[in-house]
Amino acid sequence: MSIPITYDNFKTYVSLCNAPCAILSVQRRGEGICGEIKVVAANDSFSMTNEDVEGKLYTDYFPKDPKFEDICYKAAFEGESYHAYLDTRKLYGFWTENTTIPIVHEEGSDIGYCQLTYFLTKEMDASKYSIIQPDIASFVIETCLKLRGEDDFYTKMDMVTKDIREFTDSYAASIMTISRDLYKFDVISENVLNNEVCLRDLFSDVPYEIVESWEELVADTNCIIIRNEDDMQYYESKAPEWVKTLRENDVRALCLVPFIHQNTIIGYLYITNFDVTNLTKIKNTIEILSVFLSSETAHHIFIERLRSLSLIDARTGVYNRNAMNNKVDELAAQLSIKPIPFSVAFCYLNTLKTVNKDGGHEAGNKLLREAAQLLKDTFKNDYIYRSSGDEFAIISTTSTEAEFKSKVERLKQKASDPAWIYFTVGYYTDNTDGALHSAMRYANKYEREFNEEFYYNYPDMVK
Repeated sequence: MSIPITYDNFKTYVSLCNAPCAILSVQRRGEGICGEIKVVAANDSFSMTNEDVEGKLYTDYFPKDPKFEDICYKAAFEGESYHAYLDTRKLYGFWTENTTIPIVHEEGSDIGYCQLTYFLTKEMDASKYSIIQPDIASFVIETCLKLRGEDDFYTKMDMVTKDIREFTDSYAASIMTISRDLYKFDVISENVLNNEVCLRDLFSDVPYEIVESWEELVADTNCIIIRNEDDMQYYESKAPEWVKTLRENDVRALCLVPFIHQNTIIGYLYITNFDVTNLTKIKNTIEILSVFLSSETAHHIFIERLRSLSLIDARTGVYNRNAMNNKVDELAAQLSIKPIPFSVAFCYLNTLKTVNKDGGHEAGNKLLREAAQLLKDTFKNDYIYRSSGDEFAIISTTSTEAEFKSKVERLKQKASDPAWIYFTVGYYTDNTDGALHSAMRYANKYEREFNEEFYYNYPDMVK
């Protein structure tokens, strides 16, 4: 279809359409690069807010969407038509069914035009949406079969992540979960071209606050896509600290898809430096895949939470006595076969009984939480257990004798307040025998000796 490029002609044309309809101008900033998209002419029903949208950028009333920009560019300059559903339920409570068709493009001009018509619908018509490219359908089906065919969660997620990276021709792909109540995120799978870097190591330096900030960025859309410097600068204005990490790691293109379960974001699919020329195909694929991956991830989180409830002490967040017994039996068997150096410590919280007596159980619970956090800060990468009401046990297989001793000394320095946190510590290092149970008896014996010294120095404390 070709319409002479005048506002009156465009306005007459869209006014003949009963559905919401507009003519969009699309700027070309280079081959395959979409610039500004403006509403040139629109009929009365096009605006959802009854505002005058003519002459305005589409982003003035609709979230920035690289897939939409790609569709408009191909319609305006390559003569392609497109029909698709957009998930705009967060904005309007409805799906948006869009049809985009070419209108006119003058040879040699960097401005092209296309027609956009939309319908709002409460329910997506699955029969229409299911008309997707055969290679996308095949990939999604194969992925779903792998999710159902492999029992181990991490193994199948590694397989799927590798497939996604190869299908999108990207440099790296990863899947992560996020736990707001624990203030943490975890990379559960990753795949990098030629294994050049370890994403888990890279993300270990990323503060939790940066990952948490993604939720606000995806609030009005179903995924974030960065395909060029313009997009990078757009998100840099919204999340400068995050984009700084992207630039530091040479990320030039990115696709970030949230996993949503019961209206809550539980994780993300993270793809970097993909083939931007296949943007629409990639976005269509991962939007469908994210539904299945969200379900699989939610099930995994549920099972992990159940497991944690049986192994984690609710008051302190460290492992409980049951977890300690299991670990001791497992590690003792391993050490009896192949001895390696290890250290154990028992840390007695001398002040708990007095704080409970004077301040009540709320004060005692607060003391326990702060004491456990101090142990976690001091004995990083070691196993920490609440072995009894006022006692904690530490098992380390990663620290040398000198390193472990240094940790114990740091703990004693920080936990020396007889009115709040005061630990007496007994510890033992085994460099040769691998006798875990004996080492724990020695450490416990030394702790009790230091405990007597504490009560000698502070006779008013309740024993």
